[in-house]
Amino acid sequence: MKEHKAIKGRGASKNPPNRFDKITIEINEAFEEEGVMSVGPHTQFYEDKSKTIITYNKSPDVRFDASINIYRGCEHGCIYCYARPTHEYLGLSIGLDFESKIFVKKDAPGLLAQELSAKKWEPQILGISGVTDAYQPVERSLQLTRQCLQVLKEFRNPVTIITKNFLITRDIDILSSLAKHQAVSVCISICTLDNELVAKLEPRTSRPEKRLKAIRMLSEAGIPVGVLVAPVIPGLTDHEIPEILRRAAGEGAHFASYTLIRLPYGVKKLFVEWLEKQFPHRAGKILSRISSIRGGKLNESQFHERMGGRGEFAEQIRQLFRAACNKYHLSLQAPSLSTKAYRRTRVTQLNLFD
Repeated sequence: MKEHKAIKGRGASKNPPNRFDKITIEINEAFEEEGVMSVGPHTQFYEDKSKTIITYNKSPDVRFDASINIYRGCEHGCIYCYARPTHEYLGLSIGLDFESKIFVKKDAPGLLAQELSAKKWEPQILGISGVTDAYQPVERSLQLTRQCLQVLKEFRNPVTIITKNFLITRDIDILSSLAKHQAVSVCISICTLDNELVAKLEPRTSRPEKRLKAIRMLSEAGIPVGVLVAPVIPGLTDHEIPEILRRAAGEGAHFASYTLIRLPYGVKKLFVEWLEKQFPHRAGKILSRISSIRGGKLNESQFHERMGGRGEFAEQIRQLFRAACNKYHLSLQAPSLSTKAYRRTRVTQLNLFD
């Protein structure tokens, strides 16, 4: 079997077969140089013609029932990303396709305005980046997330945001306005403080120092901000929990949470292959630790267990996290958001894109 070497700037190094396809064709046109492919796939963007933008979930593991996902696929390329299998429903692969073929909902701001102004809409917290990061690189030019936030500002509808990208600081003006109505909270996700590990694990995300700076800037602007230590990878990053929380608290984080690594469907094999390539001498121990918190498996899909795991080692992580939060005065609960300021209005084209 041909070995697929690392691609600079990408998390995956190949396209595993789509679990729904019976026939697979693999085409590889990259050049190799010193063990690293010097030419990887260029990112391609496709217009997503979805007719709605708000989706709903019944998961007890998240604090919102409704969410917005402006992009399908994510150029950040995090190798562990639990959202990778969603690309298989588009006939694509969880590997390079997920991080290089991005579907863009260009109509998202207009759709959001329509749905929030509808009589049937009941004001509630909306989540942004519940699946893929709304501040991935292309957002810098498209500004669709910013436009959606402008809509939320006009309606004063509460929103909670998770991101790994410093780009969120661009929108501090809008977020500050929402904060005045108790209508926003932000979680900056930090998996590790090791720059070299981030470059391999989350290749196109903002580096840890930039994320910490984002926490400081958001906090100084009066925006409720916390840190999400995610995913915790037992045997690889769990020892960093206290230091991540210490640094985040020092920059002004008010609250903290964590999730353990989740490896659904083909992400398991993709992550195992990455791990054996990047950390061949530690892979066995890391996989053993992961299986110990997942009942002997590498993934657990059950509600209440998929985020926090189970077993002795999962409990040790839980206690370590809680002790560090107590030491650095970080709340275990995100701030409550309010719908009291919500106003049903119609956002004009001028307001939306000005």
